[in-house]
Amino acid sequence: MRTSWRIFRLSGIDIRIDSSWIFIFALITWALAGHYFPSRFPGWPRWQYWQVGLAASVLLFVSVLAHELTHSLVARSKGEEVRSITLFLFGGVAEIVEEPKTPGGEFFIALVGPISSLIIAGIFYGLWSGVRGINEPMAALVRYLSVINLFLALFNMVPGFPLDGGRVLRAIAWKVTGNLKRATRIASATGQALAFLLILLGVWQIFMGFFFNGLWIALIGWFIHSAAVRGYREVIVKEMLKDIQARDLMDATFEKVEGSTSVHDLVEDYILKKRERSFLVTEAGELAGIVCLEDVKGVPLEKRSSTVVREIMTPRDKLEAISPEEDGSQVLARLASGKINQVPVIKGGKIEGVVCRANILDFLHLRSELGV
Repeated sequence: MRTSWRIFRLSGIDIRIDSSWIFIFALITWALAGHYFPSRFPGWPRWQYWQVGLAASVLLFVSVLAHELTHSLVARSKGEEVRSITLFLFGGVAEIVEEPKTPGGEFFIALVGPISSLIIAGIFYGLWSGVRGINEPMAALVRYLSVINLFLALFNMVPGFPLDGGRVLRAIAWKVTGNLKRATRIASATGQALAFLLILLGVWQIFMGFFFNGLWIALIGWFIHSAAVRGYREVIVKEMLKDIQARDLMDATFEKVEGSTSVHDLVEDYILKKRERSFLVTEAGELAGIVCLEDVKGVPLEKRSSTVVREIMTPRDKLEAISPEEDGSQVLARLASGKINQVPVIKGGKIEGVVCRANILDFLHLRSELGV
């Protein structure tokens, strides 16, 4: 299972690194220190190659972070909620809770990323102009960073979703057609076409003897294809849920269970016998939280007898209540952004039901089976 770690918080946004980032950071450092700089600047001490290579890797990811932070700050200025930025194998991604509400918002949020990379490239180019002929290792470092940031800007402007250029294309198509789903389909198809071209180029490079270059290009193509398909599916799901209210998704026949109940007994005496997926958890007669089938799935079979419900429930103070009138796409956004498994539906201070991830999945599966 992939994991990520929060390393610090900047402007109210969590900065995280994915487990895959450690691999790519080590690989880039090795490639720069062991091959790139020695081939272009022979004669340096060995330690200096590693010093410059490590500095280049760190500043490369700082540049990627600055790119994503620019997206995030512009998104927040337009009223969007940004929870985190995660650095991972293929760069970075900002977790914006909802899609931009207008084509103009999408356009500017997407465009500022490549612009920021161009500015960073210009800054490093200016530094290179000042230090070349004076300090060769420093000049080599800033020249590499100038070139790589220019490449990031240009590559991100390729009009294939989910690259920034693809999002700009989607914003334009959205403005022209007035339909986000159709615009996403256009941008996604362009992204998939680009992905196939990259995969073919990568395979060709492998057959030409450039194995690692070809493998890397093919992996980037595969990632873009997967992200393009996933992005379109997410829009389709949100469209399916847009006209559905929380009251249509909620489980109104929830039962109560004591927090001291073991997970084993919860499964045997409640989930299997009563055939329910979510339960209110009480302590001394008071609401303490909610437990769902998804919470139980995270407990290994051998630990279910020794684990009690209060240890796996979502406690009351972390519950994000919703009203019965909220539409399904907003409910899904709450579940996704809060990384929780369930939300209570409350009206007038009274709990009317509970919506779990499983309720939404069941609804989508039923619609799919019926061809709706």
